[in-house]
Amino acid sequence: MVREQYTTTTPGTSLERPKNEYVYKIGIYGWRKRCLYLFVLLLLIILVVNFSLTIWILKVMWFSPTGMGHLRVTKEGLRLEGESEFLFPLYAKEIHSRVDSSLLLQSTHNVTVNARNSNGEVTGRLNVGPKMVEFHGQQFQINSKDGKPLFTVDENEVVIGTDKLRVTGPEGALFEHSVETPLVKAEAFKQLRLESPTRSLSMDAPRGINIKAQAGNIEALSQMDIKLHSSDGVLLLDAETVRLPKLPEGTRGGSRISQGLYEICVCPDGKLYLSVAGVGSTCQEYSRVCQ
Repeated sequence: MVREQYTTTTPGTSLERPKNEYVYKIGIYGWRKRCLYLFVLLLLIILVVNFSLTIWILKVMWFSPTGMGHLRVTKEGLRLEGESEFLFPLYAKEIHSRVDSSLLLQSTHNVTVNARNSNGEVTGRLNVGPKMVEFHGQQFQINSKDGKPLFTVDENEVVIGTDKLRVTGPEGALFEHSVETPLVKAEAFKQLRLESPTRSLSMDAPRGINIKAQAGNIEALSQMDIKLHSSDGVLLLDAETVRLPKLPEGTRGGSRISQGLYEICVCPDGKLYLSVAGVGSTCQEYSRVCQ
């Protein structure tokens, strides 16, 4: 800027204009001006690049007003389409799949599902590993579609709620302790075998035991004794013929010594009793037992 002085004169009078004594220049000139323009241009280029990268990221990540990519935000929660990978723990109240597909949880090591109480303590844990499936909790239960318990396990007992328990292994089922069941049945055209290799086999029932073979024989084999005991009732052998092929027989002779042998006698009402064996039948001598 140039500061000038003005002098008023009367008409007809001429005055010489004074010379400019001082001249001041205000602004940016020279290399400073070029640097400023270069800096503004650089900022403009960075702005255009950032805007382009933002548009590219929005396009690649599939951002939309309802979510990002396969992730949709709905009024019921989050909906995720396709396969997803979680690098950290996932906390959710409910996880379910689509109606027409199954839910798959996959991991290179194991899949662990924890249930916690209000204090953050783990009350139940399901761990699916490469070699074993482990469950830690007070009770484990499997229900059917209608809510019927099929399999229940707790610290005291194991309950199988199905109508039929089928064991398909070639060696059958092994029980270390007692088993309580109303019916033990083999498959069609298969044999049923109850065996105790080194101990005794005991069958108890408050109202009776029914052993039935519709198309075969019934065999009871034991290394020691076989005892059939009825605390209140009779022992019924319902058959056309009852055979005892391995009973010892005495030798014929005139002596009346029984040789430690006994004869099995049958009363008219079906009662059985033992009679000291003799040369002939001795059942008539003890007929009073039948009275």
